[in-house]
Amino acid sequence: MNLLKALAAVSSMTMVSRVLGLVRDTLIARTFGAGMSADAFNAAFKIPNMLRRLFAEGAFSQAFVPILGEYKQNKTHEETREFVAKVTGVLGSVLFLVTALGMLAAPAIMWISAPGFYREPAKAALFADILRVSFPYIFFISLSSMTGSILNSWGKFSIPAFTPTFLNLSFIVFALAFTHYFHPPIMALAWAVFVGGLIQLVWQLPFLKQIGMLATPIFAFRDPAVWRVIRQMGPAIFGVSVAQISLLINSTFASFLPTGSVSWMYYADRLMEFPSGVLGVALGTILLPSLSKHAASKSEAEFSVLLDWGIRLSLLLAVPATVGLGLLSGPLLYTMFMYGKFTAHDAWMSQQAVIAYSLGLLGLILVKVLAPGFYARQDIKTPVRIAVKTLIATQLMNLIFVFPLKHAGLALSIGLASCVNAGLLLYTLQKRGIYRPEPGWRSFLTRLTLSILAMTAALLACQWWLPIDWHGHAWQRALWLLLLVGVGATVYFTALFALGFRPRHFMRREQ
Repeated sequence: MNLLKALAAVSSMTMVSRVLGLVRDTLIARTFGAGMSADAFNAAFKIPNMLRRLFAEGAFSQAFVPILGEYKQNKTHEETREFVAKVTGVLGSVLFLVTALGMLAAPAIMWISAPGFYREPAKAALFADILRVSFPYIFFISLSSMTGSILNSWGKFSIPAFTPTFLNLSFIVFALAFTHYFHPPIMALAWAVFVGGLIQLVWQLPFLKQIGMLATPIFAFRDPAVWRVIRQMGPAIFGVSVAQISLLINSTFASFLPTGSVSWMYYADRLMEFPSGVLGVALGTILLPSLSKHAASKSEAEFSVLLDWGIRLSLLLAVPATVGLGLLSGPLLYTMFMYGKFTAHDAWMSQQAVIAYSLGLLGLILVKVLAPGFYARQDIKTPVRIAVKTLIATQLMNLIFVFPLKHAGLALSIGLASCVNAGLLLYTLQKRGIYRPEPGWRSFLTRLTLSILAMTAALLACQWWLPIDWHGHAWQRALWLLLLVGVGATVYFTALFALGFRPRHFMRREQ
């Protein structure tokens, strides 16, 4: 399997989903702006979304994929299938209970996640209604993510990467066609979450059947293999919870800030998630199964070389994305969101958060590459300890930045904390001898820096000299934005080529 080709496929599918996600957010911003109903939806949707990261993309996949890789490497197909059936039965039962409790406890959840809403009874009631409808999303998406983890372990990367597209399509359809059927109209988005989660699960089942892993769930809570996953999930849940607690605390801070703060941070975060998903999540997705295989076969040298490949590729793609996001934050927001009820003031306030977030984009992407270096070795406790340190650092920075910078201060804390997290992970991997940098790093970084400087100069020059009107028609804004992105990308990759970088240098094959 060509990992670079697999990365291109996963990134392409992820990009389709992210582009549709931006279309979705443009429609939502145009329809609902950044007012009371938008704040209520964005705050409520954070809860099932947070649990998705906790149960699905976070703790469960970290615990499940390495053990699944071990079964696939050392056990028969039938034994692996039975293992999957047992894990599905236990996970499904737990998720059903969590979903039921979440729907019943919607008003109480608000006291934790957005206590400032209680100053406005209408916003509080709307938050609870939205949360009850959207909460089953955690049940559907967690089982969908488990299915995706299995498909990834069989090298079927494109199918799970395309799956999130259905949630965005659901949002778009409900926003365009069904808002007038609901009162208040924002409830259409809550039902879009429910339907989108269900479709994501159902879509992957035929592909799971193709590889012979679609099995009837078995409730085997006492099974030793299931308990291996549960024991691994314990510290993993705590580790992922630390990151989600940090986001929850930030949401609590934001609920006390002026109306619109939650939404300004949401739209900024959506721009941030575009490169982090296309690059970071895609790299982590393709690295974890291969790293798990090398860990299971005790191939320490191959393990280190693969990590080095992932880090270099991350820097090559993430550094220009980081710089570009900061320099083009205004044009991106003006082009994508500044329509209808989303005003120039909303765009300016969101831009402050984007610039603050962008400082941590490189760290966020590197975490997605470095953390699998521990998960693949079934070491989840180390990333947990690092996550706790990161949480403490985040809250200290919140206290420093939130008063002078408001919502942008919260975004800055998250961005800088991502860099702290990545730095600690890298230091620990090297200290333990798990990762040993390959030769050529000084030359690599020098050429990368020169290429970034060339791109930065080109983007600043274009924005300074060109007569751009960001208040013009949508198609004019889109053309100007495409021109700026095209100039930046062309200058960057031309500089890389001139300095000796070639695609073949990053080709890597795995069995």
